[in-house]
Amino acid sequence: MLKKFKDLSEKEILAIAIAAEEEDGRIYGEFADALRDEYPSTAQMFEEMREEEVGHRDRLFTMFRQRFGDHIPLIRRENVKGFLTRKPVWLVRPLGVKVARRQAELMELEASRFYARAASRTTDVSTRELLNKLADEERKHERAAGQLEEKHLHASAKAMEDESHRKLFLLQVVQPGLAGLMDGSVSTLAPIFAAAFASQKSWEAFLVGLAASIGAGISMAFSEGLSDDGSLTGRGSPWLRGGVTGLMTTAGGIGHTLPFLIANFHVATLVAIIVVAVELLVISFIRHRYMDTPFLQAAFQVIVGGVLVFLTGWLIGSA
Repeated sequence: MLKKFKDLSEKEILAIAIAAEEEDGRIYGEFADALRDEYPSTAQMFEEMREEEVGHRDRLFTMFRQRFGDHIPLIRRENVKGFLTRKPVWLVRPLGVKVARRQAELMELEASRFYARAASRTTDVSTRELLNKLADEERKHERAAGQLEEKHLHASAKAMEDESHRKLFLLQVVQPGLAGLMDGSVSTLAPIFAAAFASQKSWEAFLVGLAASIGAGISMAFSEGLSDDGSLTGRGSPWLRGGVTGLMTTAGGIGHTLPFLIANFHVATLVAIIVVAVELLVISFIRHRYMDTPFLQAAFQVIVGGVLVFLTGWLIGSA
């Protein structure tokens, strides 16, 4: 069971900070290695960020030894509720400058929030001073990461926008909304089309689709809302994220449910299949636009998943 941040002792907070700096340093080293050939200046920046993370870790080691001795509790970020999951670098290769910048931005944003909150819960003066300094340094990293896109991408190719607003929009709306839309569009295919082919009646398929869409929306809303309170990650209110996820999940399922209001079963099924195709293309475009996934790759992943679920519903419904 995950621990809540407010329940951590100062010893555990320092132990998590040490482990986090070690992990982030390794990630920056991987970024530098992946970008060194094509973007040497960017790779050097990540290498310098890695070295600074090592320095942070050493300062935290020194503080921990002074206060608690040499034994560090085995506790990681994944043991505490509210931290973002670090995606292994090998899962995002080939790594582009834009992907690396966004990942680094989120990492530094979370780190600065963590140190700020940790400092507010620390009673030891020297420890609080150290944590506040680290929070300031992580904020500098965040600004440095945000400059990478402007250095290595053509300025004329993107609109000038408020980076802070974009980041919050991505964290609080796009990511949970996309997760909900994908779940609603894909997971409801099997029950809807299984009911349709089994009954050969539009109304029965519509009722099953309506129930599956609303049920999935409620489930996803609670799942997203309870997964992260947003205090460390900056992902905003769990009510907002849960509401966005639930609404988009329901919308994803309702889209190909509404055609079954058409009385003619065969016409309704054809229209529903067309709607599904449009939904999958929209999801692919959103992943390409906001998640930096190549469009063809995103389309292939989403469409293959959708087709497999659709075939599952067709086979079960036709049995």
